[in-house]
Amino acid sequence: MSSLLRDRPASTPAMLAVFGDAALLRAALLFEAVLAEAQMAEGLISLEAAEAIVAACAEPPDVQDLAEAAAHAGTLAIPLVQILRQRVAARHGDAVAALVHKGATSQDLADTALMLQAKAGAALVGGEARRLAQALATLAETHAATPMLGRTLLQPAQPITFGLKVAGWLQGVDAALVRFDAEAAAALRLQFGGATGSLAGLDGKALAVAERLAARLDLALPATPWHAQREAMAGLASALAILVGVVGKIARDISLLAQAEVAEAFEPRIDGRGGSSAMAHKRNPTGCQVALSAALRAPHLAATILSALPQEHERGLGGWQAEGPVLAELFQLAHGALAAMAPVLEGLEVDTERMTANLAAAGVGTDIGESEALVARALAHFRRDR
Repeated sequence: MSSLLRDRPASTPAMLAVFGDAALLRAALLFEAVLAEAQMAEGLISLEAAEAIVAACAEPPDVQDLAEAAAHAGTLAIPLVQILRQRVAARHGDAVAALVHKGATSQDLADTALMLQAKAGAALVGGEARRLAQALATLAETHAATPMLGRTLLQPAQPITFGLKVAGWLQGVDAALVRFDAEAAAALRLQFGGATGSLAGLDGKALAVAERLAARLDLALPATPWHAQREAMAGLASALAILVGVVGKIARDISLLAQAEVAEAFEPRIDGRGGSSAMAHKRNPTGCQVALSAALRAPHLAATILSALPQEHERGLGGWQAEGPVLAELFQLAHGALAAMAPVLEGLEVDTERMTANLAAAGVGTDIGESEALVARALAHFRRDR
């Protein structure tokens, strides 16, 4: 069973719902219903059969029973298709029931359902990343000329401005978001190839069915089925991990700036957040904690999907089956990290007097170089891309 006590602190209700049982079932049933409609439109099955299949897909089965059956069968598709065929047969007979899932294979259902979930997840990630980027742009502009001590190798270095530090954060998020959008566009594709990816058994009309499927599901139509070609999945996973990593960089810096010995920037005060169960005086950077935890987990999740690239022959064993839960976790961590850090940056408390005092104490002068000009360039680049 899912664990909200474990999963919710690292993600958001919206993203947990996108990759929850109900959403997966909706996506799988939508695939089967739209497949029947597309085949009816191409004259492969009758209107009566298509309507019967669509009606059978209208009510999701019991999740717990289906999960047990899927664990026994080795795939969700087998028990789900069996349930749909039983529903159709009860009203329209076995001949019509046999048309459920016609020309498709288990991996078609699994991959397409995952892509439908990933599409919804990508919209959430993109929206929250843009919110964070805008908060960073505002903060960089506000503090373009605010002097502070630059630090290299964790030691006092030369002066910069706080705006320049934030502009660096902004460039990282902006570049990671561009990469994520590109990888999502490449990955969010229909999977429909049948048993071996040859589109057999549909009387030469399979490509037309695939076109209708892709259009109805609003997924890209690949040149060929991609059952064992998983590079786009690996690219999407890597882009998510990179995005989490750049958010983690921001969290790392803010958590260091918030240390009592530095005391230059702090997460906003929110009632009930950031305290300690044992020490009432503490002001813990809880948003940074969420992002840093995600940044520790994400690279290894992406590595799992990269490890699954060498899949066997036309459809592999164990590789693609590992991807769904891993990709779901990456989306959950990414959205959780972004949602934790966006309000931190929107309400960041900046102690400019402490920055000035720390800079003076370091005795490294006041020359901030071209910091202000660099902030202006970074902001112009960001706004041009928007």
